[in-house]
Amino acid sequence: MAFDTPIELRNQIIYEAYVRNHSKEGTFNELVKDLDNIKELGVDILWLMPIHPIGQKNKKGELGCPYSIQDYKGVNPEYGTLDDFKGLIKAVHQRGMKLMIDVVYNHTAHDSKLFKEHPEWFYQTADGEVGNKVGDWYDVIDLDFDNLALWNYLIDALKYWVELGVDGFRCDVASMIPLKFWKRARKEVAQVREGIIWIAESVEPDFLKALRKNGFVGLSDAELYQAFDVSYDYDTFLYFKKYKSGKISFAEYLEKVRMQEYIYPANYVKMRFIENHDQERARRWLPVKEDLYNWTAFYYFQQGLTLIYGGQETDDIISPSLFDHDPVDWTLLDEYYVDLLKDLGEIKKDEIFAKGYYEILDSNREGVVVATYQLDNRLMVGIFNLEQKLGDISVPVSDGKYENLISAKTIKVEDGKVTLSVEPIIFAVEVEDNEKKVILSEL
Repeated sequence: MAFDTPIELRNQIIYEAYVRNHSKEGTFNELVKDLDNIKELGVDILWLMPIHPIGQKNKKGELGCPYSIQDYKGVNPEYGTLDDFKGLIKAVHQRGMKLMIDVVYNHTAHDSKLFKEHPEWFYQTADGEVGNKVGDWYDVIDLDFDNLALWNYLIDALKYWVELGVDGFRCDVASMIPLKFWKRARKEVAQVREGIIWIAESVEPDFLKALRKNGFVGLSDAELYQAFDVSYDYDTFLYFKKYKSGKISFAEYLEKVRMQEYIYPANYVKMRFIENHDQERARRWLPVKEDLYNWTAFYYFQQGLTLIYGGQETDDIISPSLFDHDPVDWTLLDEYYVDLLKDLGEIKKDEIFAKGYYEILDSNREGVVVATYQLDNRLMVGIFNLEQKLGDISVPVSDGKYENLISAKTIKVEDGKVTLSVEPIIFAVEVEDNEKKVILSEL
């Protein structure tokens, strides 16, 4: 981890908003009107997808992709003015939240200001033409980080936004950019203002291997943690999709999740999500609502920062377009799900989720997760019935009655077991034996 990463990020909720599609108007000012609803979900950080002017040359769709950027210091006029953006920052801060913006430093639009001013700072293909390393990204051209003058330009842009009041950066395909750049950027930005949050979009394993195979920069999560506070959860999300597609068993998926507890630093922070703008809506993977509720609760319970993608609160299964005006249909709001997100957001604030020892237990029950956190004499237990199983499940607590912190229903433990429910269960326990023990098995 970065040496000054606050572990309390594990207690926090981040909300991803696409200004263009968050409302019919698609403006900063309309987003301000929704901040109270966002705050009520327990959100600590509002992350805006790119807010800059969008390239028109070789654009995708009617309006172009927000990740095809013309000007790193500009504001997309479709969203409003710079003063409107400053007003949004102020409104976010007034509600006790922080505001992060997207940083897209691997590439720019073909018609970017930077390309017009410094074409020598761009990557060239084998035939000597300006291009990119990922063929499907035909609307952008890649930057060449062998040019150290480029580093100064990009870091200067980061400082500009921090001086305006931005509290952090989500860095697009951070794995494709040299680690030395990110470490220097973090250090220099901290000189402007400390406490800036850095989230790395780390990439899926197959993408990482393809980058390295072709001789390009391909940073692993472990490398990124030297400069970033948080990385994406793509190393396990890949196996979630494989499990849901029937390619691997539930036990195989769960073991991949457990691995994170011993391959990353002890204070690592992952961004947990069941959907984001690059993935299908969770309802596509989880058409049964009870499954959606349990998986959502499980992702909140896992160690890390939890992401809500704008529109996730609805019952919509259609992924919004990145390239056109395709506003979220808020008439499809799932009120039960919204209440669940609020409850989980409140539960997540307990310090045990940041400082406790986290463990996914071996429940010996396919499709059911039993996980715990222990901090001093407190135990937090989560039971997530991810395949709607019937019967009982063993739990490591004394017999008695406990309260489900989600539903306020009574949970009865008898003979060390709990009867499974279709609802997720989280309950707290006071533990008598507070000794810290290390048990060494045969080596």
